[in-house]
Amino acid sequence: MTAAHHRYHVFETAHGFGAIAWNDIGVTHFQLPSQSADTTARNLLRRVSGAAPETPTPEISEIIVAVHRYYDGEAIDFSDIRVDLSDLSDFSKRIYLALRHVAWGKTTTYGALAKELGIDDWEGARDVGQAMGKNPVPLIIPCHRVLAAGGKIGGFSAPGGAETKLRMLELEGVRVGPEPPAQGLLGL
Repeated sequence: MTAAHHRYHVFETAHGFGAIAWNDIGVTHFQLPSQSADTTARNLLRRVSGAAPETPTPEISEIIVAVHRYYDGEAIDFSDIRVDLSDLSDFSKRIYLALRHVAWGKTTTYGALAKELGIDDWEGARDVGQAMGKNPVPLIIPCHRVLAAGGKIGGFSAPGGAETKLRMLELEGVRVGPEPPAQGLLGL
């Protein structure tokens, strides 16, 4: 079995059916929950064609337990989970590495994240936004914690769109509305 061989597992959470794909290096894809196990599997397989369903390894089982705890409202830190981002650009890897430090209940903005990476212009914020839309492991790399300027919700490419992002933020105690949420990158 090579590192490129992908396996996946669909599982149920308090918010629907999620899925996780992995190889010998780490988690390669994560599918946020939807209401149907079949839909979740199809969505994941669009991104990881050729992946085979498999019983989770002990390490993947621990991640699934952590995901259950997250959707039950527990503050979970996913930053130490091994991920395989080898197919991504160096720029995307830098963005995702920085984003992994944004903790439960905290947010940042596309612009602030770009600035953390030394890009201080509107194009940098746009590039960060585009990378968020291509995040292969949402939740584990918490792209839902990245807001638009002024604390606005911004977009979200997962099933359910911005409504899903808002529910995830609310689960973490983040209020998005007239008052901007707490912002900042922790640990950078």
